[in-house]
Amino acid sequence: MTEPRVVIIGAGVVGAALADELSCRGWRDITVVERGRLPESGGSSSHAPGLVFQVNASRAMISMARYTVEKLYSLNVDGQPCFLQVGGLEVATTPRRLADLHRRHGWLAAAGIDAHMAPPAECVRLFPLLDEDRVLGGLHVPTDGVAKAVRAVAAQLRRAQARGVRVRDRTEVFDVRSVDGRVTGVRTDHGEIDADVVVCCAGIWGPRIAGMVGMALPLTPLAHQLAWTTPLPANGGSAEEVTHPILRHQEADLYYRERFDRLDIGYYGHRPMPVAVSDLPGAESAMPSVLAFTVEDFAPAWAETLSLLPAARDTTVDDGINGLFSFTPDNMPLLGESPEVQGFWVAEAVWVTHSAGVGRAMAEWLVDGHCSSFDLHECDVNRFQAHQLAPDYVLTRGCQNFVEVYDVKHPLEPMEAPRPIRTAPFYERQRELGAVFLEASGWERPQWYEANAGLVAGRDIPVPDEWAGRYWSPIVAAEAQHTREAVALYDMTALTRLEVTGVGATTFLQRLCTGNVDKSVGSVTYCLLLDVDGGVRSDITVTRLGRHRFQLGANGNLDLDWLNRHVPADGSVSVRDITAGTCCLGLWGPKARDVLQPLTDADFSNAGLKYFRARTAYLGTVAVTALRVSYVGELGWELYTTADLGRTLWDLLWESGQPHQIIAAGRGAFTSLRLEKGYRSFGIDMTFEHDPYEAGLGFAVKLDKPEFLGRDAVMRRRDRVRRRLACLTLDDPDTVMMGSEPVYRDEHRVGYVTSAGYGHTVGRSIAYAWLPAELVRPGEAVHIGYFDARLPATVAEEPLFDPGMARLRS
Repeated sequence: MTEPRVVIIGAGVVGAALADELSCRGWRDITVVERGRLPESGGSSSHAPGLVFQVNASRAMISMARYTVEKLYSLNVDGQPCFLQVGGLEVATTPRRLADLHRRHGWLAAAGIDAHMAPPAECVRLFPLLDEDRVLGGLHVPTDGVAKAVRAVAAQLRRAQARGVRVRDRTEVFDVRSVDGRVTGVRTDHGEIDADVVVCCAGIWGPRIAGMVGMALPLTPLAHQLAWTTPLPANGGSAEEVTHPILRHQEADLYYRERFDRLDIGYYGHRPMPVAVSDLPGAESAMPSVLAFTVEDFAPAWAETLSLLPAARDTTVDDGINGLFSFTPDNMPLLGESPEVQGFWVAEAVWVTHSAGVGRAMAEWLVDGHCSSFDLHECDVNRFQAHQLAPDYVLTRGCQNFVEVYDVKHPLEPMEAPRPIRTAPFYERQRELGAVFLEASGWERPQWYEANAGLVAGRDIPVPDEWAGRYWSPIVAAEAQHTREAVALYDMTALTRLEVTGVGATTFLQRLCTGNVDKSVGSVTYCLLLDVDGGVRSDITVTRLGRHRFQLGANGNLDLDWLNRHVPADGSVSVRDITAGTCCLGLWGPKARDVLQPLTDADFSNAGLKYFRARTAYLGTVAVTALRVSYVGELGWELYTTADLGRTLWDLLWESGQPHQIIAAGRGAFTSLRLEKGYRSFGIDMTFEHDPYEAGLGFAVKLDKPEFLGRDAVMRRRDRVRRRLACLTLDDPDTVMMGSEPVYRDEHRVGYVTSAGYGHTVGRSIAYAWLPAELVRPGEAVHIGYFDARLPATVAEEPLFDPGMARLRS
């Protein structure tokens, strides 16, 4: 195979890392173009303060930060280090923040990064400028530190150039050329460069470059304040650039680092200051990513600094900048290939903290066709729905994420604005029932219904602690129990629905899915989509509605993108997202048939429509596609119809259900019932890094099929399972986990929690967790780290509810 010609646009920390990582893997025909003068090119890398705190709610981001630390620590430029490993310290000045530091400590522990909680006296010993009376405690990570970003650029470019990579600074890209949907090169102010692969690492200018191939990049440049003091007498004219840990005071949106005898102060507490990409300074500016410092915005930061660090009273603010950084709608990077133009890739919205990790991830993805070191499902640029690419949405979410960058965020906390965006056809009916809405992919989705408050009386419902009790009500428990007792209506409209049609549809799906979908019309098949390494890309249900027509229940836009990338070029297959034009109601519970059957002449008896079968029917005047499947473990159906008939469908079911005590139930009950049945949730329980056998989904892999994507790899992995997803029940039945907590065996960290919640019909607190395979034995004892406690838990046989599947098949 001929080595591809690669152009990397942008030589900041990301572009330099990618050039180094790609050339290390054997690709040599690489040209890096940078419009500024290297190594200090004028982008965000040139003014970044370089603080690297590895802690993050995302395991992928922690992993990429750890790799960045390890790599930069190993690099130097003429003997000058690229990473100053002085450690990192986050301090708490309120009980709420201290509790959150315990939670963040759990994330690090779950990822295997050494860290510990420090009492106030130790915090002051680590950072002597602190006022001990203000500090309640801190989180200390010894391997954190300061990345010397400009030096890291120089070091990585030198390594790449030694392998033959060409670096051209003071070269501006005016256009990205493409022919018939494939990249062919770039046009610069110094001529054209042919290319098979173009990677945009242009930072805040990324949307401008992506726009050259018609790609909407959801990125907002926002100004962030960095100031520095006059010499600090307490630092005594230090000859070392940094001698104490970098410091975060998140309660006041502040961070600090020493710079010889001065103190750098970063501040996120000011008003959002977005800058349109079209208004960014041009190449004529020596530092186009730096705007004038607005002193008035910094006043609260300085007042708080004088309180937290009394020694700063002997200084003044010498100067500062408003430096531009990239923000996205979900605060995650933008990585991957354009859905429209083959060969055009982006590595955008990446801060110094994760830069080398992203370079490695992108290099693996380009060279091997997939990333083996990191799970990138949260970072793939193609994850967004159409509404999330709207300029107003991108701006609003970017600004709000800036405001919340240091906030204590609950796992269930929905975005505040813009809402509502997407509503189901029965939205008004839900509001009439007092629905408490959270948000899912832009959809307003009920968590519970206040109309069901009367169901709570007489039930034994444990009350979770303050943290787990947010976005919760005892009504959640009542709805879950009532579903198993009678019947409930669930809004499943937020589920992504795809339609695959064409004479080649069956062959296409057989090639991509682990299950056998070449079955009779009306069959429903639970399948996995695998990558070439055997990792799980997604889990889907495939319903055959006609000889050449299938409906897929998918997990989001990444599934649509994956399918479209594999569609044959001969036009024999069409893949279409039908979510917006359709809706779905789940009718589940032991009385579900009593509600449904009177509405139709079609036979919905057990013999008439068996489990995992589908049919079309009329319910009154509403044409529906009914799938006999259930994610809650009860008799019932997913009922699909067009959006215009959705409210009529709701009304029909609601009226028919009145004699049978029908209720509307929310996502809180749904999650509880799902956990009791052990049903996996992609993106939480398993992701790209896991294989089917580890995840307990080997039953969905049909190795008797002659061929499917990932088959050879998954066969190799089948007999090498070293970890498994396990069901844990807490010994204290009233304590509820929220997910991402570390799991310990004796004093050793052995895994981490994925999904968690309370099983309201089994009366147990449930947590699913990844553990070493040898520990996944019923009765095995472990502990779960929850804030500052370690709670005993036991590996349980799954599923916890109805293991014989009698209720589903009734």
